[in-house]
Amino acid sequence: MEYFETGILSGIGDKEIIMKIYGKNPVLERIKANPKSIKRIFVEMGNPEHSYIAMKAKQHGIPISAVVPSKMMKLARDLNTQGLLLEVENFEYTDYDDLLDLALAEKLSLLFIDSLTDPQNLGAIIRSVGCLGGFAIVLPTHDSVHVTDSVLRVACGGDNYVKIAKVNNLNNAIEKAKSKDFWIAGSMVKDGENIFEAKLPFPLGLVIGSEQKGIREVIQKRLDVKLTIPMAQPRMSLNAAQATTLFCYEILKQKKQIQK
Repeated sequence: MEYFETGILSGIGDKEIIMKIYGKNPVLERIKANPKSIKRIFVEMGNPEHSYIAMKAKQHGIPISAVVPSKMMKLARDLNTQGLLLEVENFEYTDYDDLLDLALAEKLSLLFIDSLTDPQNLGAIIRSVGCLGGFAIVLPTHDSVHVTDSVLRVACGGDNYVKIAKVNNLNNAIEKAKSKDFWIAGSMVKDGENIFEAKLPFPLGLVIGSEQKGIREVIQKRLDVKLTIPMAQPRMSLNAAQATTLFCYEILKQKKQIQK
């Protein structure tokens, strides 16, 4: 197999698009959680993690290359790698039907992401729910951000612990969840119930809208409850990732109270 700097691994008669992960925490989390997905490890010469990474690479049979700083900068397109970079298999989405079964079996709450286009926000959401646990994410195929290198960089390893499905029609996916007895809540900037005072129903799915447009009207018709985070300053608001973190924390808190 021959390696090219473009991020394409070329075999005999086939090509495989791979993704890049860089930064100490994302790299170490991927090695810990999913070493089989790693195609190659790059370590900048002089990096203090070199010995540990080399040991793990040998343990899992992963090719490792020590490179000079200029080479690392070129591979990462001038982004800060903290001296570590992985080339990994393309992100593997979970089948939606399988995700629903898993959510019911493991009592996961679902996050339906409606029309979110900013990779920074999606990465931050994945990082938050990866830390909190107890959630899975559903993304629409169209008019939405998907899991990219940029998303993985911001997710900071959270992608290893969160199942994500991609569906052609988010409205239909929500209807299917409702047929499985999920209640569907929507995050609203205003005019919803106070998330910290509402008694949440379970199993629960939460719809997160874009910062610009919110939740589409066709999706709003499917909501069982609308929820709002109260703001001390009415003219201020949280971005999508910040709001999602607060919603998810409250959902997790109430779910644990019920389980007790």
